[in-house]
Amino acid sequence: MGKKLWRIFGPVLLAVAILLVLLFAPFNYSHFSSKDEQRAAVALNSVVFKNQQLKKQALSDQHMRYIPFFGSSEWERMDAFHPSVLAVKYQRSYRPFLLGRRGTQSLTQYFGMQTILPQLQNKQAVFVISPQWFDHVGAEPAAFDFYFSNLQGADWLCRARNTAVDRYAARRFLALQGKGRKDDLAAMYRRIAQGKALTPFQKWEIRTRKNVLEHEDELFSNFHINDNYDRRILKQSQYLPKKFSYGRLSRIAGRMAARGSSSNAFGISNRFYRSKIRPIGVRRLRGVQRRASYLRSPEYGDLQLLLTQFAQSNINVMIVIPPVNHKWAAYTGLKEARYQRAVRKIKYQLHEQSFNRVLDLSKDGDQPYFMEDTIHLGWRGWLAFDKGVYPFLTKKQKQPHYRINNRFLSKKWQQLRFTESDARKLIKK
Repeated sequence: MGKKLWRIFGPVLLAVAILLVLLFAPFNYSHFSSKDEQRAAVALNSVVFKNQQLKKQALSDQHMRYIPFFGSSEWERMDAFHPSVLAVKYQRSYRPFLLGRRGTQSLTQYFGMQTILPQLQNKQAVFVISPQWFDHVGAEPAAFDFYFSNLQGADWLCRARNTAVDRYAARRFLALQGKGRKDDLAAMYRRIAQGKALTPFQKWEIRTRKNVLEHEDELFSNFHINDNYDRRILKQSQYLPKKFSYGRLSRIAGRMAARGSSSNAFGISNRFYRSKIRPIGVRRLRGVQRRASYLRSPEYGDLQLLLTQFAQSNINVMIVIPPVNHKWAAYTGLKEARYQRAVRKIKYQLHEQSFNRVLDLSKDGDQPYFMEDTIHLGWRGWLAFDKGVYPFLTKKQKQPHYRINNRFLSKKWQQLRFTESDARKLIKK
């Protein structure tokens, strides 16, 4: 009987034992090829965003200098002038590692950074801030949940202290994901939000969980990496001339954009117009943004978390503020003056804390073929982006000295209908 039971259950028990060893042993099981890194840098999927080991290896690569490009859905606009295409075609000394797609706003990026902080320390980065994030809702719970991983949460909890920044981050986590959660992770976040330290048992538990999650990450991180590199990046690079010239590239961009946006009067790509706007009906969209405002939003507090992390990790970051398509904005009723007021509020928060490397493209949405669709850069917009980012990443830069001000976490700042005099009274009092 004993032998029969062993034949039935022995292989299962052995498999479980091996898995437990793999999950708990203090070893690194994964190593990725340069091709894996290459594909992951432009994959733009949630698997890569949540992964730790693959990003750690790529951002530590001594042979290829990967630069984190934080942002959201703009990275998906992979035309011939996309930063990843230009870097490959013209053999730049760096390669963008694209971190973000639709829904990855400041809070998502903040928690996403937690698993790779050693690899970001004292490095450079590019961060695209979209003013559209700053609506009255801010980050959407569903989008935050989609990109959040327990490994991010465990990493953060292992470092959390009783500070204004950590208390705020914990409250935001609970607001977006913790309301219905009854698990141990949510309980730990509640303690931090209340200004309490984790109990000794909770500290042991989160360290143990972090170790298991890291091994899971190492074992399963090579699955589901989109092959955008061969299918999109290399394909688009074939349309570019061998010799780099902004003038020539701008002329090519104009010709491509003219053909690619011929179906409408807004300068929007034919594909986007056909798939996103025409099904709704363009007439139904007239004036839909006439009440839109980006001045009052919890996103300002979430942005402050991200800026604080940049400062703590001594990251020399260039921040890019894109425009909206002016023709489309006029049609849908989005007021340019209102939009620019939000841009000034964002820039005030940046400059007051010495985040002075800001590429402000927000007034260029009326330039021909600058935007690929309603809110995303494309064609000549990418070239303007490159003119700012390329020298930042290839020429020696002075390290900034950030001056973080926690008043930017306050509800008053988030809800301030911005004027500079009001801002000075609130922030400097």
